[in-house]
Amino acid sequence: MDKKYYPEEESNTNFSKIETKIISYWQEHNLFKKSVSINEASKDDGNSNEFVFYDGPPFANGLPHYGHLLTGFIKDTIARYKTIKGQRVERRFGWDCHGLPAEMEAEKELSVSGRLAIEKYGIDKFNSYCRQSVMRYADHWKDYVSRQGRWVDFDNSYKTMDMKFMESVIWAFKELYNKGLIYQAMRVMPYSWACQTP
Repeated sequence: MDKKYYPEEESNTNFSKIETKIISYWQEHNLFKKSVSINEASKDDGNSNEFVFYDGPPFANGLPHYGHLLTGFIKDTIARYKTIKGQRVERRFGWDCHGLPAEMEAEKELSVSGRLAIEKYGIDKFNSYCRQSVMRYADHWKDYVSRQGRWVDFDNSYKTMDMKFMESVIWAFKELYNKGLIYQAMRVMPYSWACQTP
């Protein structure tokens, strides 16, 4: 057999160059989108053929670290396995836009600290600043995750600050409440006097 399955490589292989060449090939041929669309959303019997993988979103206002990248490999493996098994797996990336990381970064950048200072600055102005600043690292994340070889949909990503997302969380909570699965109790929590929050 004369056909070669693997290209010839020199002894000082540039793995980064090979990596970017493969990623370019994937993007050029739309392989991720094809891998999703090749499997129908429902079977012939009308049952769902979708595998929904809820990917816990990272905070949008920071760069990825080793933990994000390591768990990303595992998440991608599961999604690819289910795709190979014939299920439709749409993998929307998500962003956690709420909480202390966004607020603390905004406080630092605006030189305000604590509830009283935020109220004096203006809650609406502060929230607006948080909304604008929270997605500043999105392009870096896209580069990191793509270089990782992970296939996710960044174009249709969800954000926890989107009204539709927040309403869906409240709807799910209401459903749990209606089924008697929500209870009230007391527990001890650490409290940050600097952040004025648990």
